[in-house]
Amino acid sequence: MRANLVALTALTALSTACGGAVPAAQEEAAPPAAPSPTKSPTKGALAGKTVVIDPGHNGGNAAHPEEINRQVDIITGRKACNTTGTQTDDGYQEHAFTWDVAGRLKPILQGMGAKVVLTRPNDKGVGPCITERAALGNEARADAVVSIHGDGAAPNGHGFHVIMPGLLPGHNDEVVEPSRRLGLSIRKAYQAGTGLPYSTYIGKDGLQTRTDLGGLNLSKRPVVFVECGNMRNRGDAAKLSDPKFRERIATSLADGIKRFLS
Repeated sequence: MRANLVALTALTALSTACGGAVPAAQEEAAPPAAPSPTKSPTKGALAGKTVVIDPGHNGGNAAHPEEINRQVDIITGRKACNTTGTQTDDGYQEHAFTWDVAGRLKPILQGMGAKVVLTRPNDKGVGPCITERAALGNEARADAVVSIHGDGAAPNGHGFHVIMPGLLPGHNDEVVEPSRRLGLSIRKAYQAGTGLPYSTYIGKDGLQTRTDLGGLNLSKRPVVFVECGNMRNRGDAAKLSDPKFRERIATSLADGIKRFLS
């Protein structure tokens, strides 16, 4: 850099003496050094990691009750293959909400170097079943699986909570502890990034453990469900319906995943 400046100074003096201007190419010979990509605190932070994003439900579920109501084995019993999900009082559907958040979250994680797998390709299909969604995470050998949802609780309840798998001896013994760490990381990042409080109607301190959800029971990888807010609560619904707030949700989830995987 010093040699370039010396040469440029000499050239400037010579050109001035001859009544000419310094050629443009020479003026650009020593531009300010660009910031090194390695200086970014997030770029490459998830290189080599695989994250599976599971946007809850699907846009075509309601039109195919015979398919989504089919019973499947979730270890602790049998449940419907999938459901239609909930909606706000204004008609904003949960499946559309989860798909939008997933679409915002994916490029953020990819920008950190992660390989990202979605459990469905669009918001127009049916399913896939909860068993298939869990299998996708297992087959991808995901370092983290995050299932995105909006709750449909009583209107007077509000806030978010993170659901973690309960212990099913002989099935998910190795998953419970890392799933709890993933849940704690996401809870912290989500609360800080969105400002939403912990759920006032379920769980404790924004956390809940369950053994009746197929997506959790059947996962062999660290997994959590995030109920991003209560879509039946007027205040939560207004936030979840706002594209700018959904961007905050995606950014917060990405931060929580990064904290866990880093």
